[in-house]
Formats: sequence, C-alpha cells, structure tokens
Amino acid sequence: MNRLATWTFSLLAIFAMPATFAAAAATKTPQVFGWIEEGLVQPESIAVKIKLDTGALTSSMDAKNLQRFQKNGEKWVRFNVELKDSNTGKVVSAPFERRVERSVKVRGAGGQERRPVVLMNICIGKQIYSEQFSLKNRGKMNYPVLIGRRTLEHLGMVDVSKTFTLEPHCAKNLATR
Repeated sequence: MNRLATWTFSLLAIFAMPATFAAAAATKTPQVFGWIEEGLVQPESIAVKIKLDTGALTSSMDAKNLQRFQKNGEKWVRFNVELKDSNTGKVVSAPFERRVERSVKVRGAGGQERRPVVLMNICIGKQIYSEQFSLKNRGKMNYPVLIGRRTLEHLGMVDVSKTFTLEPHCAKNLATR
C-alpha cells in the first residue's frame, strides 16, 4: 500500500470506530429471568407466582368454572381466575370472557385432553405481554401460571439457579408486546 492509501485507510478506520462502538452499545443484552418470577395478571393487576417452564410450548393459566359458549358465531369461554395474590396472601377471583384462539391437545400423566387457548395480558418486569394461554383448573399445582416457550422467546433467558429476579411494575397505559 502506498502512503496515500494507508493514510486514507487509517482515516476511515478512525471515523468508523465511533459507529462500531455505538452499534455494540445498541446491541441489547437479553434479560435474564429466574425459573420462578412474580407477574401481574392484567388488567386487574393480580400478583401471582409464575413458573418459566422451558418444557412447555404453550403458556397455561389456572381457570375455574370454565364454560364454553358461542358469541357472534365464534367460540368463546367464560371462566374465573382465582389466584392467591402473592403480595397480600388473599384469594382474588376475577371473571373473564375471551374468544378462543385455538385448542391445544395436552398430554400428561393422566392422559390427554383438549384445552381452549385464549389471549391474556400479563405483566412481567416492566412489560405487559399479550400472550396465548391454555386454560385448565390448576388448583392443585404449585404455580397457577406457567410461561411456555412461545412466550419465553419474547422475554429472554432463564437462569434455573435464580428465582424472583425482578418485580413487576407495569403502568396501565404501557403498550403490549
């Protein structure tokens, strides 16, 4: 390389460095969550313990008194979310009606069943996520809400050695993902 080419190359490298550093700084490091976190079922802001379950594809939520019905020619469900508020310790019941997005076949130790899947909003960290949840009476389970892989791909990474890494703080007007 001649001197002019070397000088031009050096000058370009110097001016390109800030852009390289800015691009590196703009690269968002993924959020790391524990395998158990606290979330808020929206819009009621019911505090609930959630299990981030990498073994489940679809998220699942405890639903009591599940009733299927038709509305404007579409499949809908009516149900109660009865959760022990992890902040107050009180059992909170909130009625919901949701359009059925799809049904999912779930296999477990007790055999297989079809469950309705609905869109629900849940606050995790500082973000409200509008995600699909299969509905099932999970009253005998330790965690009334499971977050599956379809939702986890939007959240970040799970560190199985950690729990309760952040508190949910979502304003009512935050946009959902």
